[in-house]
Amino acid sequence: QVQLVESGGGLVQVGGSLRLSCAASGSIFSINDMAWYRQAPGLQRELVAAITSGGTRNYADSVKGRFTISRDNARKTVYLQMNSLKPEDTAVYSCTADIKEYGNRRSRQYWGQGTQVTVSS
Repeated sequence: QVQLVESGGGLVQVGGSLRLSCAASGSIFSINDMAWYRQAPGLQRELVAAITSGGTRNYADSVKGRFTISRDNARKTVYLQMNSLKPEDTAVYSCTADIKEYGNRRSRQYWGQGTQVTVSS
């Protein structure tokens, strides 16, 4: 059974940094796109950053120049380095990955449980 487990969230002051990690485990044949989403109270979930298996990155305009997504394919892990954090970055951050399991013809999308990031002013 495939699982995604996030870590690295917490409380940080404005201008500070955090690094989120999301590790995939289970009967994994391959991992395609990986991404981070966030959802603040009362708002819709939004894409923060995504990275393909080949390393192509995509960012929300609100985080460009401040956040960096990366992945370690050997460790089946995706990271989100967040710098120059702002109060509006406060949200629950969740990772997602398109994963093909051994024995399955198709891949499917999996989600982590989410980790809280709070930026205090």
